Amino acid sequence: MSTAERTWTGPSAPERLAILRNTQSIAIVGASDKPSRASYFVATYLLSSSRYRVYFVNPVAKEILGRPVYKSLADLPEVPDLVDVFRKHDDLPTVLDETLAVGAKTLWLQLGSWHEDVAARAEAAGLDVVMDRCVKIEHARFHGGLNLAGFDTGVISSKRQLLA
Repeated sequence: MSTAERTWTGPSAPERLAILRNTQSIAIVGASDKPSRASYFVATYLLSSSRYRVYFVNPVAKEILGRPVYKSLADLPEVPDLVDVFRKHDDLPTVLDETLAVGAKTLWLQLGSWHEDVAARAEAAGLDVVMDRCVKIEHARFHGGLNLAGFDTGVISSKRQLLA
């Protein structure tokens, strides 16, 4: 789908910040144990740089970053506040169904992932929806850690930056 065909409008930056502030637990659906995958990089960041309880969902992996992997959202030990999705476009309606079934509050589709029908259904069911954005990048943006997350922030300063 090209950018010109996009009609859905996502939450503003302050709204995304509120979502992240109100989130206590994140389930990464489509989490990978391969270090080259984006989901692995996001998982590493969230575990090391956030306060979130992070769960991995993948029907075939057994362990990621020393943590157990669950076959489905229904198998998690708690209802996640936010479901961060790393799945192909055609799988998104099924992921939404599973998200609704467990009662999560937010459906977050990663960079490059856009599904207007899924967004409309999710919002109609009362979920917050974020599409085509990275949880890691957004968390780092709001917490002043983009430079720690591997991004050039473009800020030039003679002051030494303190690491939290």
